[in-house]
Amino acid sequence: MNNENFKTFFDCGSSKLRAGTFNKADQNEAFYSESNFFTDHSNFFLEAQKIVKYFEKHTNEYIKNIDLMLDSAKMLSIGISISKKINGSKLKQENVQFLVQEAKQQILKYYKDHQAVHIVLDNYKIDNIDYSYLPNEIKCKLISLDIVFICIPNDIITYFKKEFSKLNIIIDQIICSSYAKSMNYKNNFQFEDSISFIDMGFNKTSITCFNKNKIFFSEILPIGGNHITKDISKILKVSFYDAENLKLSFDKDQEYLVKRNISPELIQSIIFARIEEILELCAQSIKSNLNTLDQCKMVLMGEGSKILNNKFKEKISFSRDIDLLEESSEDVCNSALKASEVLDSREVVVVPKKSIKRGFFEKFFHIFS
Repeated sequence: MNNENFKTFFDCGSSKLRAGTFNKADQNEAFYSESNFFTDHSNFFLEAQKIVKYFEKHTNEYIKNIDLMLDSAKMLSIGISISKKINGSKLKQENVQFLVQEAKQQILKYYKDHQAVHIVLDNYKIDNIDYSYLPNEIKCKLISLDIVFICIPNDIITYFKKEFSKLNIIIDQIICSSYAKSMNYKNNFQFEDSISFIDMGFNKTSITCFNKNKIFFSEILPIGGNHITKDISKILKVSFYDAENLKLSFDKDQEYLVKRNISPELIQSIIFARIEEILELCAQSIKSNLNTLDQCKMVLMGEGSKILNNKFKEKISFSRDIDLLEESSEDVCNSALKASEVLDSREVVVVPKKSIKRGFFEKFFHIFS
């Protein structure tokens, strides 16, 4: 057995692992798996090991390399504008490469505890004219780039590298989960000029906003589904695990609630109050960046939002209309697959360490193709 025919992705959340492996020759042949719910990573190795064994059994290949999907409340989205005088000569790809390198060095200098996992060339300004792509055969005096760096703390990346090394697995590429999913799902909203994806996880809620098909801003709020569970635990004076079960079963298992003499309406009111708070915080963030909410579609997704299906959508006291996007492990892993293929021409490829000898500038070939 080897690890040559399948490409594998692990989405490592705060409460669950989701994974998918795809046949490189035929992506329709794919296998998916997810772990049990957990509140800490004490059982991470065992849960990851189960998934690895499942994949190796079904693909008849050892898993030696994976791409890792991560999100974190400590994640940063950093925008940089950087310029260079060209003196009227023809613009070359080396000019852009130089600016991206300069910007990356600034990130490394001022954010030493983070690693840039996505580098997005959001806008080219050539002699004060904006372009969403690099024009061919153009002369200019001044070029400016607007670049977005999405960064994850080094200690988080180091932790997962150590955990997977115990399984003799090397991490090739790091992918920001919320960014990859948003890039994938926005293709379903092609007629929307402005759209914000609100990804509610266990410990955080991320906002990724696109304006005219370009990423406008990204932000992380340190609040998520975990806080709903804590509210239930505190108000009803039950354990955290009982509160999590109550949260997930309040509209599905009436017998579970009856046995505990708990009103479904009470559980619902606790859940909705916290969700409304999260949505209002997201709306404030979007409005402060876009200056308006009127033309921006809001889409709620993520593991933490699954308790709020379309049946309860109208019962939420929230001033804006919001779409609910129900996603599966298949959707998440397919988003990672597309992100790894660099379908967005504005993104610079972050080359894995195993390919470091290729040199920095060789990463940018796809931008100019």
